[in-house]
Order: sequence, then C-alpha cells, then structure tokens
Amino acid sequence: MTRRIPRPPSWLPVDAYILALAATVALAALLPARGAAADVAGAASTGAVSLLFFLYGARLSTAEALDGLKHWRLHLTVLACTFVLFPLLGLASAGLVPYVLTPELQAGFLFLCLVPSTIQSSIAFTSIARGNVPAAICAGSFSSLAGILVTPLLAALLLGSTGGGFSADSLLKIVLQLLVPFLAGQLLRRWVGGFLTRHRKVLGLVDRGSILLVVYTAFSEGMVAGVWHQVTPARLGALLAAEAVLLALMLTLSWYGARRLGFGRADRIAIQFAGSKKSLAAGLPMASVIFGAHASLAVLPLMVCAVIAKRRSRDPEQPRDPADSDSASGALSDPPVTVSR
Repeated sequence: MTRRIPRPPSWLPVDAYILALAATVALAALLPARGAAADVAGAASTGAVSLLFFLYGARLSTAEALDGLKHWRLHLTVLACTFVLFPLLGLASAGLVPYVLTPELQAGFLFLCLVPSTIQSSIAFTSIARGNVPAAICAGSFSSLAGILVTPLLAALLLGSTGGGFSADSLLKIVLQLLVPFLAGQLLRRWVGGFLTRHRKVLGLVDRGSILLVVYTAFSEGMVAGVWHQVTPARLGALLAAEAVLLALMLTLSWYGARRLGFGRADRIAIQFAGSKKSLAAGLPMASVIFGAHASLAVLPLMVCAVIAKRRSRDPEQPRDPADSDSASGALSDPPVTVSR
C-alpha cells in the first residue's frame, strides 16, 4: 500500500518547499555541522551543486533553448531586471550604512543583487499565478547561464576587496563547480536525456534536496563562525526590512515596467517572478567562495515570494493576449517542479 505525503493546508500562504527551507535553517541553528561533520557536509554540498547543474545541462535542450531566443524582448527584460536594476538598487543601499546596515551586511546585500534568477522557483510561482510558464523556463535558464560568468565579474567590479578577497581563484572555483558540470550535462544529454525525462519527478526531489543541503551547510558555517552573534536583532530586523523593500520595489518595477513595454498579463507574470527572484543554487556556492560564513544571509528574501505568488494566483482569469500564445510556443522540456493549481 502507498501512503500519500501530507500536504500543508490550502490556506497557508507558503508551500511545502518554503516550509522545508525554514525547517532546514532551524535545524542548522540548533544542530550545526561542526568539525569532521562540517567537512563532510561541505564536500556533499559541493557535489550536490555540481550534480544540480549537471542535471540542468542534461535536461535543457540546446535546440529548444536557441528557439526560445526568438522571444528576445522578454528575455532581455528579465536580464535587465536581474543584472541592471537589481545592481543599481544594491549600489543605492550604500546610503543605509551605518545607520541601517553595517558595511558587512551591505556588502552581502549588494552581492544578493548580483545573483542570477532562479529556474525552479520562477517556474513554480509563475505557474501558481497562471502566467507564461514556458517563458519563465527560458528566462530563468538564460539568466542562470549568464550569471555563472556575469555575477562573479560584477562582484569583482562592484565589491572589490569588500567581497572577502574575490580573485581569479574564486572565479575558477565558481566556473568549475557550476559551468563545467552544466557543459558536461549538455554533452551527455544525448545519452541521459531520455532517462531524466522519464524520472523527472524523482530528479525534482534531487534538485530541491541539493538546495536544502547547500542551505544547511551555509547556515551551519555561519552558526559555527558566530555570524549571527555578530548581528544584533535590531540589525537583523533592519536587514530583513531592507530586503523586503528591495523585493517590493523589484516586483513593482518588473510588473509595471513590463506593462509599459506592452507585454500581456501572462508574460508580465513571468517577467515579474523571473526578474525578481534570486537563485539559491547559483548564489550560495558563489557566496560561499566570496563571503565564507556570511553566505547564509542570502537565503532570506526567497521565502517572501511565495506569499506574493499565492496572492497573484487569486487574480481573476483573463484571456491570453496573442503575444502570450506566441511566447508559449518556445517551451523547453518539462520543468522538474510539478505545481498544482
């Protein structure tokens, strides 16, 4: 006999994965990995991230990705949100020092603004909100690929020595951990693509489990290093408020900016969530290289977006614009996340 996995009540504003993230943070706070266990967790985290990006590469059809480039206006809009608007807002946060943020927190806040968009969460929240899911898949994929190189370069340019000693060695570690496995997945896709398609639900659990492991490792390192003892509750609250304002600004700018650019509702939803999300899978490994224990602060904004997606999903159904139907034709392979509406 098979037993159904219990699901959270429908009235909760978050889904099970957001609750799992919160539980992982709590576990790291109560039982952080130390000593030899920390070494094992760190090695497992590195391997999990490499596996994650290998799976990304193996699942992403090169032909379909190139076909998705015909929706260049939507993808350029998401890239502009991710690598232009976000960094500008991050630079503006320097005005919050020292009254709201410490220099160290502001450096982490700026780095958060440089991280690429995420794939899974953008797809999941766009689907919940009844947006253009194929566009979110393409936009998230292109942003993640660009971020492997763009994010470290922007960090070197904007953070300098503040970023914990960012160097060519740091860039090499990031490329080896993210880009090389992705390219390996692309090369082997011909032989493993069918298997991954048949087992996409199981591999979706691998995706999410990998990110949970990265979160646990990062927060454990922060707890052992005493990062959270160095930040007063007032400063932490100020950081949370600053991140909430940042997220609200990006959700607003991406939504109304996309409307001004003439995108239909479904495309605007995809732009809003793909353009306002930040990738844990890509961001935390980079942050671990650049900031060490302080990388754990990067997880906080992700948990807010589920509430926004639930609220957007209650919008009245509207007929799709012709532009939305065109965008849907550039779909990539099925996403690893299955979302019930």
